[in-house]
Amino acid sequence: MKRTFGEALQALRKQKGLSQQEFAVLLPVSRSSVANWEADRRLPNASTIAQIADLLEVDVTQLFDAANEEASHPIVIIVDDNKIILAGGAPIIEKALPNAIVTSFSKPSQALQFARENRVSLAFLDIELGLSNGIDLCNELLSINPRMNVVFLTAYPEYSVEAWNTEASGFMVKPITLEGVKGQLKKLRHPFPSGGMN
Repeated sequence: MKRTFGEALQALRKQKGLSQQEFAVLLPVSRSSVANWEADRRLPNASTIAQIADLLEVDVTQLFDAANEEASHPIVIIVDDNKIILAGGAPIIEKALPNAIVTSFSKPSQALQFARENRVSLAFLDIELGLSNGIDLCNELLSINPRMNVVFLTAYPEYSVEAWNTEASGFMVKPITLEGVKGQLKKLRHPFPSGGMN
């Protein structure tokens, strides 16, 4: 199995005998940026990857290959307190995004913990989540990763106005359909490789 970008970066940094703080100062970026890259919560942009390769004295393609490998397997979550929706929706999302890693959650707290530990590319969120709601969850997820795409799911179209006041990419009325998911993938604020979902 190929190393992730974060694993490759951490190994190369340690080979140079640099701490995260020392490496951050040399780039220059914050230490938390380096920590997020190495934990695979974020990917640096292309120019920063080139700077990293120069600083670590490695072929830039080595880092780009690790970054592209990671980006070609996006992490997608679906959050809904209705387990029937989760059971039916996840396979449809997997069909639309065959290279994605799709994980389902019935509790917002579980989704938030997962998002803190993984770089989620796309989140499908039910708007009504028991005592919680998808709008608040959206804001919390985007505070963890501002480049996460969020698509709201609901059986109630009247929520659309409130949903559009967030930084979400889209809004889909249930039930989840293949055509609906494909339509939303064309509208993402932060597109990513979809694995040939034509």
